[in-house]
Amino acid sequence: MKLFYASGSSSMAPHILLEESGMSYSLEKVNLDAKTWDGGDYNLLNPKSYVPVLKTDSDSVLTECAVILEYIGGQTNGNHLIEKYGSRSYWEQRMWLNYIATELHKNFISPFRKGNWLPNTDDSKKFVYNRVLPRLKLVDNVLKQQEYLVNNKFSAPDAYLFVITNWIKRLGYSFDAFKNLQRFDSKMRERTAVQRVLDQEGKAHTLQEKG
Repeated sequence: MKLFYASGSSSMAPHILLEESGMSYSLEKVNLDAKTWDGGDYNLLNPKSYVPVLKTDSDSVLTECAVILEYIGGQTNGNHLIEKYGSRSYWEQRMWLNYIATELHKNFISPFRKGNWLPNTDDSKKFVYNRVLPRLKLVDNVLKQQEYLVNNKFSAPDAYLFVITNWIKRLGYSFDAFKNLQRFDSKMRERTAVQRVLDQEGKAHTLQEKG
């Protein structure tokens, strides 16, 4: 499999899951400003112009973070990254993947941002915080009694949620109202796979306001 990614973006979630899975894969870094990768025009691969993209072993092209996470989890055996289809845990994982994609990920994308990145002006940061605050509080409350989202063990939705807590840090938002999310973020950073991914991806794209 081949993962097309941009440092610090939502593609970090499937990157983490690939590391956790132990499966063989390769990486292709995408320049989202120029819409290019080493193979040329990224839009020819993904007309949506964003990451992640996963090329499967059969050369199929998958897009959308939640879908790619489910696909990767479905290729593994016995590690519960995605539970068996039809089980209660499977549907709980699906609910979390969709919630993170639509209520958290989407609401971190400010209409006032400049470029294909996180909010990078003071006004857009405030706007985004007000939108995500009640949604983050809901997740924080769920994590009061557990370390991970489903069955209290790491699975695909946790990789996606770590993208969100990493964005909280990058944007300089306070964790004062999200102590359980802060604990979750710290726990995730202890995982060897997460440490490898952070090391491989390096510094994320600048958040400084652009002219």
